[in-house]
Parts: sequence; C-alpha cells; structure tokens
Amino acid sequence: MARYKGPTNKLFRNYGVKDLSNRKLTSSMRQSASGQHGAVRKKLSEYAIHLNEKQKIRLTYLVSEKQFAKYYNEAARRKGVTGTILLQLLESRLDNILFRAGFGITRKQTRQIVNHGHVLVNGRKVDIPSYLVKPGDVITVKSKSSQYLKDVMELIDMACAPAWMTIDKDALKITFDRIPEREELDPEIKEHLVIEYYSK
Repeated sequence: MARYKGPTNKLFRNYGVKDLSNRKLTSSMRQSASGQHGAVRKKLSEYAIHLNEKQKIRLTYLVSEKQFAKYYNEAARRKGVTGTILLQLLESRLDNILFRAGFGITRKQTRQIVNHGHVLVNGRKVDIPSYLVKPGDVITVKSKSSQYLKDVMELIDMACAPAWMTIDKDALKITFDRIPEREELDPEIKEHLVIEYYSK
C-alpha cells in the first residue's frame, strides 16, 4: 500500500492531522500551510476545501486513496447516513481499535503490532490492519508482546477509553461491544465535505 512517509509536521500544518508521538505538534506551531509561500496562500476554492477534508480523514486513519474510495462506496451502498457510516467503517478497522483502546501511542504503532502477527481476533491470528471488527468480537494480544504493550499503556490516559468497547488492561483484551454513534466520534471531522467531494 502506498503510504505517506514524509514529515508529520507538514500533515499537521496542511490538513490538521495529528501524530501524538510528535511533541512539536503543539498549539504554538505555525498554523499556516507548509512551504515557502504557505503563509501567503490564497483563499481555498470550494473544491480544495472538500479535497483537504478528504485528505485529512484519509491520512488520519492511514488509508490509501483506493481503500478510502472503497470505504466510501460501501458506505454509500448501505442504508443510513453515508458520512456517519463511512466514519464507523474506519473506526471498525483493527489497527484503529487497538489505537482507541490505548494499545499504541499512534495508529502507525498499532498497525505495526498487527502486521507483525501479535493480535488475535476470536482466538485466530489476524495480521491485516484493515480487518473490520464486528460487534461482539474479542481481540487479544499474544503473550510475548504483552509486557511491551503494558509499558506503552502506562503512558496513555485510559480515562478516555471509548464507551463502545470493553478493555481489560491486565489481560490485554478488548471486546468490541458495538458500533460507535456519530456523536461519540471526533467532532472536528466534517465528513459531509467528503460526501460532497465524491458526489461531484
């Protein structure tokens, strides 16, 4: 999969994508776009606003352009609010669930944990970060990586654990209880702009 491997500072300045492992991403950082002429960039067109929001969501969840289009098509096919369903699909990814549960500081870290085969879903090894977890699924981590994850989790505030999953920190077990509601997800995301982008 084609992945962005450049500076995360640029993603933050251009789209607002935050990498929690990067301490430079603070409120004191310049809010202008990256590049020599970023501070004097002209007002964005309607298309650019839609595109930027799409890129922000795509890069936040570490999804390729092709994958993101597939998620949109699947969301549009299902009954309900397309934008909400799109976010629910992204939130149901295995790497994202591990991130939300505090098993990694960033989604890149939890993606690597899944890729290296340390994760079991309902007792079966799953090494695909984009695997869509279903309500009722139980996610566990192999014992050989347990101490490392427990050390990582000590650095993360578990008080903000999502209400739609049950986390057993000692057993390193996650039970995905239900699909999250829109009001429980990031309020800064403007998914309606993405729908408008694909509707044109």
